[in-house]
Amino acid sequence: MSPRIRPESKNMKTPVIRKKKRAGSKSSVEPGKSSALAREARQRASAPAPVAAPGPAPHTVRRRRRSRRSEATIAAILAAAENVVLRSGVHRVAILNVCKAAGISRGTFYRYFSAQDELLDALVRHKREGFHRGLIQATRAFADPDQRFDAFIEHLETYLEHTQARQLLIVAPEFALGFFHRFFHDAVVRFQDVLEMVFDAWEERLNAKLDRELICELLIRYVLSEHLAPSGNVGRALPSRIKRLIATLTAGASASALRT
Repeated sequence: MSPRIRPESKNMKTPVIRKKKRAGSKSSVEPGKSSALAREARQRASAPAPVAAPGPAPHTVRRRRRSRRSEATIAAILAAAENVVLRSGVHRVAILNVCKAAGISRGTFYRYFSAQDELLDALVRHKREGFHRGLIQATRAFADPDQRFDAFIEHLETYLEHTQARQLLIVAPEFALGFFHRFFHDAVVRFQDVLEMVFDAWEERLNAKLDRELICELLIRYVLSEHLAPSGNVGRALPSRIKRLIATLTAGASASALRT
């Protein structure tokens, strides 16, 4: 007979194996705290890294050097072009002659100017801007209206003494007249800007409104007439002549104000 197997007692309990929770598992961190930590991590990852103060970039320094060299080259070309024009006239201006006078190659010339016409236009702008730049430099230091006007007239007198416009009229009359035309309209505006405080003082003294544009136009016409038909006076007669002109114009404005 086979042995009889006893049935297990109902009171015996099956052993329960408990699994240990892993450290750092999601269930061990509170949900709100977990989302806050994740948000901080994302912010740190997306934040830009601190940038050191930038120094001068090498290409910026090179560009400045090239710019200075370019300005010097253009100035040399324009000076050479002016000398060639004054010596030979506009129609005989050869680019090769300008290059030789400036000490540059034709390739360097064409880097800045594409043709003779462009060169001559640049020369006109250069001379016009040079005159007005000198005018500003000669007058801006004077805050007194009378001193500023004296400095203004002095600059005009110096310009007439050193300009080669008469020679330009002889060798290239058409070019010279075109230059004077462009110079005239620009000068009327520039003169009003430079003499603004002077006109303000005159109007206050005279208790009258002056036609500033007309006065500036007469001034520049007088300067241009000295190119075309010099007065021939010995010495620096321009300051006294201009002051007489202004005195006549302002006296007329004062008399007109009194009549009204």
